Amino acid sequence: VCTCSCMQGMVPYLPELIPHLIQCLCDKKALVRSIACWTLSRYAHWVVSQPPDAHLKPLMTELLKRILDGNKRVQEAACSAFATLEEEACTELVPYLSFILDTLVFAFGKYQHKNLLILYDAIGTLADSVGHHLNQPEYIQKLMPPLIAKWNELKDEDKDLFPLLECLSSVATALQSGFLPYCEPVYQRCVTLVQKTLAQAMMYSQQPDQYEAPDKDFMIVALDLLSGLAEGLGGHVDTLVARSNIMTLLFQCMQDTMPEVRQSSFALLGDLTKACFPHVKPCIAEFMPILGTNLNPEFISVCNNATWAIGEICMQMGVEMQPYIAMVLSQLVEIINRPNTPKTLLENTAITIGRLGYVCPQEVAPMLPQFIRPWCTSLRNIRDNEEKDSAFRGICIMIGVNPGGVVQDFIFFCDAVASWVNPKDDLRDMFYKILHGFKEQVGEENWQQFSEQFPPLLKERLAACYGV
Repeated sequence: VCTCSCMQGMVPYLPELIPHLIQCLCDKKALVRSIACWTLSRYAHWVVSQPPDAHLKPLMTELLKRILDGNKRVQEAACSAFATLEEEACTELVPYLSFILDTLVFAFGKYQHKNLLILYDAIGTLADSVGHHLNQPEYIQKLMPPLIAKWNELKDEDKDLFPLLECLSSVATALQSGFLPYCEPVYQRCVTLVQKTLAQAMMYSQQPDQYEAPDKDFMIVALDLLSGLAEGLGGHVDTLVARSNIMTLLFQCMQDTMPEVRQSSFALLGDLTKACFPHVKPCIAEFMPILGTNLNPEFISVCNNATWAIGEICMQMGVEMQPYIAMVLSQLVEIINRPNTPKTLLENTAITIGRLGYVCPQEVAPMLPQFIRPWCTSLRNIRDNEEKDSAFRGICIMIGVNPGGVVQDFIFFCDAVASWVNPKDDLRDMFYKILHGFKEQVGEENWQQFSEQFPPLLKERLAACYGV
């Protein structure tokens, strides 16, 4: 959406313009109908910001009719516009789910090849937007049969599997336990796709004149769908993993020459770590050196997923993580200190450093002075959540082990603590003890001088929440 000044200039006219454009969706000329779809999608953000009955409901109703238009170009434009509307509206769509699904499922029977691919995207986006609200028997009954019918129709070599796998990945994550009846064949096929691609890559590398290079996208989308299953089904994937050789395959995928394959492998490793760690644990000694090698910020997404996976693994391993700290810590500290590192990578790196310190404080605390400042600045802006919670516990424990390590940068720590809206009581106590301990250590007069440097808002928050 064009969010520049021209959009602001349009706002006064939109209450009259949008209904006019919605009328254009019924124009007798197909070209007018398709361009009206596109134009309306550019204003989706504004439409959603108004009361739903004003514009969202009429727009949605008409767009759904256009999804079933007799003209292929209009179908395509309507489907794309609807996906944009879904992203903006999110859970606002929940009351209309039944009606939306009826249309999308009907389109399944109507669409030809090219538009089917856009339809998958609209369904996947719907699942991402409404999340667990999709997990109702009535909705599952409507949606799953046509998806599974397509799934059974397509051969393993058919590239149309890509968008369908991506779509199913979103659906599995949204449906959670609702996906259970469908998970076994889907899981098995994904494992087969990975296995076939690896085998073909092996043959190609040995005899390039005899064999074709495989299309590794099959493997990438299959790994991503396995991630969606692990995330959606949680502990329910345990039996599927137990009965397959996925860990062996993952070991190979993590060492693939193609960065996208490694990126998807590390995401799956993290999701399996959360869902069924007993199956992952026996492989840790082999996996950790590979994770360490991939902490290379040249490949941002690979590095990001490897970093996240290390953090998830260490929360499961606890003190047993100790032998592996040296494989990863120096790279993580280097990344957090690099200029121009993307925000997400900084946040994930900080969380993983905090988590490593939480399980092995003795090993990580000596490095505190080398990372505490960028650590605090990268986590002050993220919302309170479980990952932030474990990372801050780690920092507090490390400060207990090496209080001298934060003296130079203590103001940054104060600022990071103040960024919490409501920490759990025991974490709040940890903050309280560190702040008061520092204050007692330096004495009243020095503390006064020190806190003079605080911005007024920070001073107020610390006084109100922690009485310093």
